[in-house]
Amino acid sequence: MVRHLSLPSFSRRKLLVTASIAASAALFLSATTPLPVQAADRPHDGGDITFLIDSLGDTWIPNNSAISSFQGHIWGHVTDKLVYVDAEGKVSPWIAEKWEQNDTATEFTLHLKSGVTFSDGEPLDANAVVANLNIWYAGRKNEGINPIGLFPKTYDRAEAVDAKTVKVFFKKPTLGFIPTLGYHGSILISPKTIDQPASVQADLSKTVGSGPYVVESWKEGDHVTLVKRKDYNWGPAAVGHTGPAYLDSITYKLVSEPSLRVASVQSGQADVAYNASPQELKSLKEEGFTIATPRYLGFVNGWAVNTKLAPYDDVKVRQALQAAINRQEIIDTVYTPDWKLATSFIQSNVPGATDHSDLLAYNPGKAEKLLDEAGWVKGANGVRVKDGKPLEITLHSNPYLATSKSVDELIAQQLGKVGWKVNIRAYDVVTFGEKVKFGGSAVPAYEVTRSFIDAGTVASILTNANNGENWFALDERDSVLNELRDKIAGAGSIKERKPLLDKLQQYVLEQGYFIPRTQIVQRIYVQSPKLKGEVYNGIAYASYYTAYLSDLSE
Repeated sequence: MVRHLSLPSFSRRKLLVTASIAASAALFLSATTPLPVQAADRPHDGGDITFLIDSLGDTWIPNNSAISSFQGHIWGHVTDKLVYVDAEGKVSPWIAEKWEQNDTATEFTLHLKSGVTFSDGEPLDANAVVANLNIWYAGRKNEGINPIGLFPKTYDRAEAVDAKTVKVFFKKPTLGFIPTLGYHGSILISPKTIDQPASVQADLSKTVGSGPYVVESWKEGDHVTLVKRKDYNWGPAAVGHTGPAYLDSITYKLVSEPSLRVASVQSGQADVAYNASPQELKSLKEEGFTIATPRYLGFVNGWAVNTKLAPYDDVKVRQALQAAINRQEIIDTVYTPDWKLATSFIQSNVPGATDHSDLLAYNPGKAEKLLDEAGWVKGANGVRVKDGKPLEITLHSNPYLATSKSVDELIAQQLGKVGWKVNIRAYDVVTFGEKVKFGGSAVPAYEVTRSFIDAGTVASILTNANNGENWFALDERDSVLNELRDKIAGAGSIKERKPLLDKLQQYVLEQGYFIPRTQIVQRIYVQSPKLKGEVYNGIAYASYYTAYLSDLSE
């Protein structure tokens, strides 16, 4: 069913004028009339909110869309997860109320909550969990249903012991299994939906989850409206609420221009604007709007370097690239103090991340010396040349990060000072996915905006082991990286794994395989001060399951 929304049109002129009038009225009132003192806000039922977003991707097949920066917002309200992971990486029960693992981390037993149902009334039981684990691991590639990228490649099988108990087996130690159940791709979908062909799964209205909201209507390229389930009673205890959501509905409305999204929140026509410009945040805070810039658990924003492409097959060139980037200037110019310097290629809030800032220090003199040693000679135009070829790099700005092109333009200036010629290409989300890939023949540096839950998954992603993604196009050529990968994968405890992760981070940065730019804030929220109680999880998604409006009586 498609409901025609009576949302106001988002005219730039109307929004800006309305916002100006509202701001003037607020200033007049605060200067002349004392505002009434209100009782402390408490969560209460009722109300509808509108969330303005810039895209919702190109498919609703759950496996293919659940990890999207855009569609993850909807899945986070329509579905549940087996565990909850907070912004600091702490794992706590959700649909799995407890679990055990054997000493070698190859067998896990999940104990499920009783009484959980999908929105069609079917039970979320052990058989349903087994069906989800299987599709996350294998997908159905012949139908175009992908595996979930970060689901452990060491998965062997899962068995329903009884209605509330699932036993999961792995071919090798897999310490990251439980945390990864909180990854935003690990959404629990009804087995009836899983059994449907991809063409049916692509219809959002036919996808059945167990979450606190259900899809009331959606129109491709326009909106998705969710309404709450009144019988929902199994939220994660970590967020302080387990019963039905407070808000009656959430409408995600597509508005492509950032200034219009922000202006509509300023004028009261919407409640949340997604991905505002960082330069606007200071003034919006001063106006009283709620600003959230949560960091997710995952990789920092940076480049995975293609070591098969000359000249990036030369470690000195990669090290020069590492030293030529002024990361503090990126934060000072493009961002705000809400952003943090990269200290590794992993975000600093990830359990297991260690500080290697010394390897990321801005040192253009070092970069020049390394390039000289590598045989790159500066020409009259400032561009270095070797064997008649210019020192060149093409950057493909990542469309999932609104500021990516601005950062690329600044880095182009920085690299130009030491002799690089920099080209910048920008594509939309769909075209980027088609043209730009790790290790692509025309992609010397792939820009990463990628989350994960457990650092133990990192090593296998970087290489091609266990169907890994081979980020640096090394295949099996680097024996040091491979040895670290295998030791991390085989670790039976966090204590054993921690020093190995530290060595991995140091080695990857020393080799110039990964070039960090900044710690990433990929999701920026500008919110009406009337909307309160939202929670940001480990992947920096805002959940409005616990949110409420503070002025419903007005």
